[in-house]
Amino acid sequence: MYTFDLLAKQADLRPDKIALVDPNTNREFSYAQFNERASRFAEFMRSEWKIQPGERVSILTPNGTDYFEVLYACSKIGAILVPLNWRLAVPELQAILADSTPRALIYDTAHAETAKTIAGDMFTLPLTPGVCADGNYEAALASASGKSIVMPARPLDECWYLLYTAGTTGRAKGVIQTYGMVLYNHLNIGPAIDLTSRDTTLNLLPVFHTGGNNMYTNPTFIAGGTAIVPRAFDVVQSMHLLSTRVTAFFGVPAMYLFMSQHLDFDKTDFSHMRSWACGGAPMPLSLLELYEKRGIMIQQGFGMTETGPTVFLVDEAYAVSKSGSVGKPQPWVDVRIVDREGADVPVGEMGELLIKGPGVTPGYWQLPEITKNSFEDGWLHSGDVSRRDEDGYYYIVDRWKDMFISGGENVYPAEVENVLFSNPAVAEAAIIGVKDEKWGEVGRAIVALKPNQTLSEQEVIDFCKERLAKYKVPKSVVFINALPRNAAGKVLKTDLRKQYGA
Repeated sequence: MYTFDLLAKQADLRPDKIALVDPNTNREFSYAQFNERASRFAEFMRSEWKIQPGERVSILTPNGTDYFEVLYACSKIGAILVPLNWRLAVPELQAILADSTPRALIYDTAHAETAKTIAGDMFTLPLTPGVCADGNYEAALASASGKSIVMPARPLDECWYLLYTAGTTGRAKGVIQTYGMVLYNHLNIGPAIDLTSRDTTLNLLPVFHTGGNNMYTNPTFIAGGTAIVPRAFDVVQSMHLLSTRVTAFFGVPAMYLFMSQHLDFDKTDFSHMRSWACGGAPMPLSLLELYEKRGIMIQQGFGMTETGPTVFLVDEAYAVSKSGSVGKPQPWVDVRIVDREGADVPVGEMGELLIKGPGVTPGYWQLPEITKNSFEDGWLHSGDVSRRDEDGYYYIVDRWKDMFISGGENVYPAEVENVLFSNPAVAEAAIIGVKDEKWGEVGRAIVALKPNQTLSEQEVIDFCKERLAKYKVPKSVVFINALPRNAAGKVLKTDLRKQYGA
C-alpha cells in the first residue's frame, strides 16, 4: 500500500484554510503557504545539501511551525528527519548523531553552540551545521524557486522520521516512524475524538516526542484542520488558547495539574472546548475529579512511541464511570494481557500488555537483535502492567520495572500515588521501592507539597494506612520541591531511585 503527498493535496483542496499558527510570533500559514514553504526547503536540501532519499537530516529546535515545514519537506524528497531532544547533554546528542549519521543539522539560535559542538566533534560523520531556524532559515526558503515539489507515492512501511528514546537505562534507541504509522494513528484517534476540518488543536508536547507529532498535529493536517504550535508549555498562554480558540486538546497529567493549580483556573471559561484527552502517564483520580467538577470530561488514553502512538482511548460517555481506565483498543490495533510465561490472563488479573497492528513500528534503527527481542510472533512487548475489567475496559497499572515485591506481595506504585494525590496538601508524589531486611522491599514516598502546606512523614504514612493494605503503605517519606520530569511530563523514576533509593 502507498501514501501520497498529504500537504500538496490539502493545498489543492483547501488552499486558504489556516493550517499552522505560531502564537509566539503571531504567524499563521494557510495550507497553500505551508506547502510552498515545505517545497522551498525541500528544494534547498536537495540542491544545496545534496540530500538523497533515505539520508538523515537532524533538527535541534524547540516546538514551532518551522519544524513541521521541515518534516514535510523531508517527505517530499524522501529524507528521514531526526528530531533531537534539546534537554539531552552533549555526549547523549553525539551518541544519537553517531547512530543516525545525518547529513545535515538544523538548529535555532538558542542551541547554536550545542549544534556546533556536536557537529564539530563528530569527525567521522559527513555532518555540516545547517541553517538556523531563527535566522537564515527564511533566507534558505527565499533562495528556492517556489515551485511546488510533490512527494511521489511512498510505501506505507517506509521510514519518515526517527524518534529516539530517552535512553535512561542504556543506549538510546531510534524508533522507526513510518508513513503508515502516521496514517493509522489518525485512523485510531481522529474518529475517536471526532476530529474534523473545523477543529483547532493545541500542540504542547515536544516534537522530539511521538505526542508532539501525532497528538494531534499530524492528524489535524490529515483532517484539514488548524494546529496551534507554541514554542513550549506556558500555563497562562495555554489556558488563554484553550478558552478562546482551541477545540480539541491532548495533554499529559503534569499539564493538567499545573493548570489546575493556577489562580485563574476556577474563573477561566473553557466552554469553547469540545474535546479533552490525556496520556503519557497515569492520571491521578483526584485530578480527574477536579476537572469533572468543572464539567470537563478528560478522555484518558494510552500509547507508545512504538505504536504511533494511539492504542487506547476512553469514550467520553464513560470518562466518569470508568475513571482510571485508558479505555478500549481502537479499531486498527489489537492487544493481549499475558503472564510471565506468555499465557493470556483471565479478566481482572494483571499481566504484561502486548500490542499488534499496522500502526506499530517495524523496529529500532540499526538494532536487529533488540527489535527481535521486543516482538514475539508479531506482538510488541510494551513493558506495562495492565488489566481488563468485565466490560472490556483496560487499565495501565504500572511499568513492570516500577513494580516491587514487599513480603511476597506485588506493589504497584501508581496505586499508592493515586492515594497520595487525593491528599489536599500534596502537589506531586511518586513511590519507589527500597531494600528492606525484613520484607525484601518496601515503599518510599517522594512528595512535593502545595504552596503554604505542611505535612509530616508520619501524617503521610497515616493517610495511606487509612486507605491501603498494610503492605502497600510506604515506610518512609522524602519531601522535595518538585519531582524531576522529562520533556513529555513523565516522572523520572530512574533519577529518584538513584537519589533516594538507598
